[in-house]
Amino acid sequence: MMMPQQAALRALRSGGRGPNGERTKVQRGTLKRAMGLARPYRWMLAGFLALVLGGALAGAAIPFIFRAVIDRGIGPRPPYTAHPGLILALAGLLAGLAVVTAALSLWQRYLSARVGEGLIYELRTRLFTHAQTMPLAFFTQSQTGALVSRIESDVLGAQQAFTTVLSNVVGSGLTVLITLGAMMALSWQITLLCLAVLPVLAVLARLVGRSLQRITRESYNLNAGMSTMVTERFNASGAMLVKLFGSPAAEEGTFADKAGRVRDIGVKSALVTQGFLASLTLVASLATALVYGMGGRMAAAGVLSVGTIVALSSYLNRLFAPLTLLSSAPVTVMNALVSFERIFEVLDLPGQPDGDIAGDDLPEALLGGAPLTVEMRDVGFRYPSPRESSLASLAPNAPLGAESAEPVLRGVSFKVEPGQMAALVGPSGAGKTTICSLIPRLYDVTEGVVMVGGCDVTRLPLSVLRGSIGMVTQDPHLYHDTVRANLLYGRPEAAEEELWAVLEAAQLADVVGALPERLDTVVGDRGYRLSGGEKQRLAIARVLLKEPAVILLDEATSHLDSESELAVQRALETMLSGRTSLVIAHRLSTVLEADVILVVEHGRIVERGRHDELVSAGGLYAELYRTQFQRQDAALGAD
Repeated sequence: MMMPQQAALRALRSGGRGPNGERTKVQRGTLKRAMGLARPYRWMLAGFLALVLGGALAGAAIPFIFRAVIDRGIGPRPPYTAHPGLILALAGLLAGLAVVTAALSLWQRYLSARVGEGLIYELRTRLFTHAQTMPLAFFTQSQTGALVSRIESDVLGAQQAFTTVLSNVVGSGLTVLITLGAMMALSWQITLLCLAVLPVLAVLARLVGRSLQRITRESYNLNAGMSTMVTERFNASGAMLVKLFGSPAAEEGTFADKAGRVRDIGVKSALVTQGFLASLTLVASLATALVYGMGGRMAAAGVLSVGTIVALSSYLNRLFAPLTLLSSAPVTVMNALVSFERIFEVLDLPGQPDGDIAGDDLPEALLGGAPLTVEMRDVGFRYPSPRESSLASLAPNAPLGAESAEPVLRGVSFKVEPGQMAALVGPSGAGKTTICSLIPRLYDVTEGVVMVGGCDVTRLPLSVLRGSIGMVTQDPHLYHDTVRANLLYGRPEAAEEELWAVLEAAQLADVVGALPERLDTVVGDRGYRLSGGEKQRLAIARVLLKEPAVILLDEATSHLDSESELAVQRALETMLSGRTSLVIAHRLSTVLEADVILVVEHGRIVERGRHDELVSAGGLYAELYRTQFQRQDAALGAD
């Protein structure tokens, strides 16, 4: 009896609200769409419902056997005329029904798990796959934790529609109907008297439900605050910040305060919960007293048998738990639908459109790995607003009503011929990284067109386009995995000798060779076990292993010391030979090797040419050279 009551308590706690306690309204059509997900499991669900019905009927037969044991096997009145054979037969029947009920219960659980876990798998894979199609702006505007909760918490909530709802609501409904039918057949008078206490049960569930909803909302917030603090302090960067700037005593005090509030709300929740369960037990006990009180008088008057009273009492014990669940059925169904709606709103977000050119229509240069032309024609770009790229529930602190920012790029046009290296220079925030981001379609242009291999990038399949491009960002990301796994992400089929070759080219072979497990050494969260230069060289090696036709380097040598930079520069010169490359650089060593220098200012290309030409022109580049590159030039001359 306790387990169904606890399930009802969970429904009362949520009260038709989201995981953060917000009130939600389910849109029309959500139920129909959710039921569509059950279509592949329709035969399992039909079998599940048949088993539920069979279990309810088998359970309902047990009190009748109790009655037969007392009234026929033992005898209704003294002197008892017992029938040992009948008693043994009925006892065997009880044992058989117990075995059947247990088998049906196990089979129900199997089908329920198959449907529920299958639904979890389906929804999680759909969400993960769809998220991969979303543009980068979706991830920059959305809260990571809010997005992850859709794959974790909301998927589990949706699963309840096919497991908890079916087993508790449908199963409880069948149990109540069959039990009430049996009780009415035994004594309609006592059955109606017992039903008179149902309003007390409904009022109790409503009052306690409101209290539990308030407590649960507060508990969600307190636990979220504690979890956020733990997450921020336990990652590598947060732990370092605490050690450098934080006071351990203050941190302990802050956490103790948060944990104490979680403890206090847990105690309050436990008291209310136990009070509710105790009240249910009290109501059930009062109803049982009515059965024995009124039934005893009727038995004494010869209207009812003793076995009938025992059977009615047994049915009554079977009645209150499913009635409690049914009282919270609307809330249970609403919670499941809210979870479905939160999943569907992510699945309904439009992904980044893929290209429409495929197969034989693809340019041969893209398929053969030959150097490619990179061109921009009158490109304008502004970063999309939260309204355009995310959801209010995924970006709770973002002003979704605000318009997008001013354009970042205006009228950008240039062409880099196959095999050339173009250097992008300019002040911080001029738009250099944005230009590089538009080439592999991390973002799509607002105006104009980006061409790779003579073809509009929006028409190329994303897999083909990005397979032809390799990019090393200023802060490259490494997975919490081995050196080998991080390298193979660039080309999974690469042989081990190829891994060592690119490590050698990136001047990292000696470093990896000295690691405890060499290629199988775990690099830590975001590569934190490596130095900044080592992490960047590993990212360079990953791109070199990919062997793309176009290479984009966003200040890829910014974290290297002078010696390492010169070594990597020599490796890059070899690897970039025969490939088109765009390099964002703040160091003269990179700029001097460029076939063309594009000077970017305020989102426009204001100058272009080679180093000597631009210095002689006396424009922005000459100013950057004097303030930024001249000291490097002097150092190179001294060498």
